[in-house]
Amino acid sequence: TARRPEGIREQLERQRLDKWLWHARVVKARTSAAALVGAGHVRINGVREKAPGHAVKVGDVLTIALDRNVRILKVAGFSERRGDAAAARVLYEDLQNSKE
Repeated sequence: TARRPEGIREQLERQRLDKWLWHARVVKARTSAAALVGAGHVRINGVREKAPGHAVKVGDVLTIALDRNVRILKVAGFSERRGDAAAARVLYEDLQNSKE
């Protein structure tokens, strides 16, 4: 049996907050994501998070204050790299636009 390199399984279950925001196309650059988090504009499950490296997991609800708007996104998955807009939409569920 082939052994998986260390960290691969962990990477599929969790991802850095700044990287996830960038992959989900919430922001245009990863540095912008880190700045957004550092400025205290992101909450994870209602708790303000200021560390861009904080790990998010599937099911976490992110509240993001961005450009005089607030977006509420539920983490649905992760991506190894940043894809197009259609690929980004698969990574989250927009809780503002869903009729629950």
